[in-house]
Amino acid sequence: MLESGFVRVGELSLHHTWGGEGSPALLFIHGLGSSGYLEWRFTLPVFARSRRVLAPDLPGFGRSAKPRLPYGLRLFERAVYEYVSAVQGGALDVVGTSMGGRVAIDFALTHPRLVRRLVLVNSLGLGRPRPGPYYPLVVVPRVGEAVLRGMRGALGGLPPPLLRKAAGRWVGMSVDPERALGDRYLDDLREMHEAEGYHEAYLATLRSLVRQDTLNAADLAARLADIGVPILLVWGADDPLFPLETARRAHRLVSSSGLAVIKGAGHTPQVERPDAFNQIVARFLDS
Repeated sequence: MLESGFVRVGELSLHHTWGGEGSPALLFIHGLGSSGYLEWRFTLPVFARSRRVLAPDLPGFGRSAKPRLPYGLRLFERAVYEYVSAVQGGALDVVGTSMGGRVAIDFALTHPRLVRRLVLVNSLGLGRPRPGPYYPLVVVPRVGEAVLRGMRGALGGLPPPLLRKAAGRWVGMSVDPERALGDRYLDDLREMHEAEGYHEAYLATLRSLVRQDTLNAADLAARLADIGVPILLVWGADDPLFPLETARRAHRLVSSSGLAVIKGAGHTPQVERPDAFNQIVARFLDS
């Protein structure tokens, strides 16, 4: 049984989803433009059968507070640490996807004693991405704001099949988008885009990544090799943003890592191929 609510983390109110029993606890970190309850909707119920699962919404995202802040990786890693300190004692397993994978990397590098095992899913921070035209466009002042206003309008006005088709193309999805991106998902996405402060938080985050050159050059694989934490790289074979070679190269550099490639999946294998994803992660965590 999953629950949701709010927890005070420093000066912030973070929304989180949690449930289940069993140790070690399992922490899930979502990516850019998402939330714990959105990103892991096909994963949390499965793992909550045998483990305590924790899925916070990062500051500015989901239903968490969205004040004016210096959004970026440093804020997110600190918020995750304070969140874990508030709700969980001792080491846990950590799963992070996309930008959330980079937050998970920073968390593991900063607090290696708190991480028993680490799962990185199509993760930022392991090599050079292929951002396409979208990210360079939305980092431009005023242009990004207009793009997000257009997205909000599209979510409110376009037919769901068209929205699903566009979203599926964006992440390289090859499965039926009606199953992966159902009505509940679209309702939650609309809610987030309509929340005051969300667009500002999203753009501030993205622009901070570009200023730090994170999207273009950051590669932390060599540093991960030194912390001694068992690592699993889970990658959608057809990811248009982080090519599969990114994962293969990181796997070669990190001797303590495994690599699982999910065929027929793009940037979000946990959504596109949830059964395969859950089985792969469960085997790694239980090994």
